[in-house]
Amino acid sequence: MVTETLSGECVSPQFDYCTEIIKPRILLHSCCGPCSTAVVEYLALSYSVTVYFYNPNITDPYEYGRRLEGQKKFIDGYNRKINRIETIGFVEGKYEPECFYYEAIGLENEAEGGERCRRCFRMRLESTAAAAKLGGYDCFATTLSVSPHKNYGAIREIGCDVGARYAAGFVDQNFSRNGGYARSVELSKEYSLYRQNYCGCEFSKGAK
Repeated sequence: MVTETLSGECVSPQFDYCTEIIKPRILLHSCCGPCSTAVVEYLALSYSVTVYFYNPNITDPYEYGRRLEGQKKFIDGYNRKINRIETIGFVEGKYEPECFYYEAIGLENEAEGGERCRRCFRMRLESTAAAAKLGGYDCFATTLSVSPHKNYGAIREIGCDVGARYAAGFVDQNFSRNGGYARSVELSKEYSLYRQNYCGCEFSKGAK
C-alpha cells in the first residue's frame, strides 16, 4: 500500500520564503468523468495527478466518445479553478474494444460483478500499471472503487498484483468510503457532466 503523504519540502536558505513542495506523481486510471471528480479532488491534496482514460470495455463508440468528452470537460473545468502549478494532466489510452471482446469470450452471459468484470478490471489496471512504469510515475490508482456497485476486494487484489508485477506502486484505497461516492455525484452536477446508466460493455446494459 502506498502511503498518501507529501514526499518532501524544499527550503532554500538564500531566501526568506519556502520554495515548492514536491508531490509524488500518480497516474489515475479513470472510467469516466463523474467517477474521477471526487477521486481527483482527494488525491490532488497529496499527489501530482494525471488522469489515464483507458476503457476498451465501452463497446459502443458513440458512448465512448460521450464519456471521453465528459472526462475532458471535468479536467478542463477543474483546472480553471485551481492554481495552474497543480493542474491535472490527461492521457488517453488506445481505444481497443476488440481486446475487451477477446477477454470476454465465453463469459458473455456472466452476471455483472463476475469473472467477466474481473478480467475487465485486470485489463485496464494492467495497462495503467504499464503506463505508469513507462512514464516514470511514482504510483497508480483507479477510480473504479468510487462506485458502490464495484467489487472493491477484486479491484484491490488485482491492483496489488499488477502493481507488484510491473514494480509500480498501487494506491490501495476504497474511494467510495467517507462520502466519496456522494461527493462524486455532487461534483458531477456542479460540472454538468453526463452520467451513464450502465458500466460500459454491451453485456452490462440493463444489468441491476
